[in-house]
Amino acid sequence: MGNNAEILDRARKRDTSLPYAGAVTPQEAFELLKGDPHVRLVDVRTNAERDWVGRVAIASEQHHAAQWNVYPGGTPNPDFLGQLAAAVPGKDTVIVFLCRSGVRSRHAAKAATEAGYTQCYDILEGFEGDKDANGHRKNVGGWCKAGLPWAGA
Repeated sequence: MGNNAEILDRARKRDTSLPYAGAVTPQEAFELLKGDPHVRLVDVRTNAERDWVGRVAIASEQHHAAQWNVYPGGTPNPDFLGQLAAAVPGKDTVIVFLCRSGVRSRHAAKAATEAGYTQCYDILEGFEGDKDANGHRKNVGGWCKAGLPWAGA
């Protein structure tokens, strides 16, 4: 897959118009996490999603939660940046953001960048990926489809 510097370079070049550092595939995110214990994955899904759908199974010191929206209701989390700061105090830390399908994680990466974090990366496809022809997830893209470690529902 390549070392972390190569992965981050590829992520930055994938789309140079992004308002954050870059975008990584689920496999690249996993390689970054394996390659450097200081890399942080921030799951921006709701607590309910993590509890009911599943969560990434990686070292707990690398895996953090900062809800982009709150459940129930799906309203914006007014404490997102506070939760992020508690989870990742270093503004130069490499952070890979994860959501269900890759939409909220883009918003989170942008907001974190605007708050002064310099190494924010969106995980493309998210945890579950897009819906398949039958409306089910985990079959088209995403962390789960890539066969990466996860646990739960």
